[in-house]
Amino acid sequence: MNPEQNRIAAHFRSLHTSRKPLALSNAWDVASALITEAAGAPAVATTSAGVAWSLGLPDGDRLDRERAVAVIAGIVNAVKVPVTADIEGGYSETLEGIARTVTDVLDAGAVGINMEDGSRDPAEFCARISAAREAARHAGQDLFINARTDVFLAGAGTVEQQIAEVLARAEKYVAAGADGIFVPGASDANTVAALTAGISVPVNVMVGSGSLSVGELGRLGVARVSLGSSIAQAAYAVVKRAAEELNTTGTYSAVSEAIDYGSLNGLFAGSK
Repeated sequence: MNPEQNRIAAHFRSLHTSRKPLALSNAWDVASALITEAAGAPAVATTSAGVAWSLGLPDGDRLDRERAVAVIAGIVNAVKVPVTADIEGGYSETLEGIARTVTDVLDAGAVGINMEDGSRDPAEFCARISAAREAARHAGQDLFINARTDVFLAGAGTVEQQIAEVLARAEKYVAAGADGIFVPGASDANTVAALTAGISVPVNVMVGSGSLSVGELGRLGVARVSLGSSIAQAAYAVVKRAAEELNTTGTYSAVSEAIDYGSLNGLFAGSK
């Protein structure tokens, strides 16, 4: 048991409120985490996609536990705010392996995790959530488990059927030990309002260009918003534009809004 980590975890848990939704700019390495913290973020969340891409892997449970935990530990050691980690499906096909992943993530200092159901049967995913919860109990550590359901991303059925399926899964996931429900793909006001009305724990939605604002989502009952992989995608878009411009026109406008060297380098001087 780490009392200081539990204090941080309790603070992180308290940030989940629709009065002022927890707005998460997802990071994928120490530099992006430090930039996020310096911008005033109350917490840092990792993006599994961004982490995987930065290590030369595709997203989608292709990252292994050891490399994922190493990135999480590096971020925790660099920032002062709470860190929540995207661990995809748990980086194991066994419940014992999932418990090991959660134990390692807690040892790295994270106070929250995201786990996703993907194409898994809800009953199997409930077992994964329970294994994660039990691992945290065994470690004596508070852990905010944000259970992601990909019903809307799959897009099967009508919107009404998708809402009903999310609500049914959310009830099971909460009973299994989830503290929050993450519903990427839910975007319009009516859908979001139906979800927050029917789910008993904090609701997290994914946002991006064109989404409702954080304030608007809060008024609909959302307690947490995440940019997901979109910041990493935008960063890599700059790389693409700069490289293409350099190799076609021989000009450099794509890097005109870069953070200046001194400011960026200075972020690391104060890191832990």
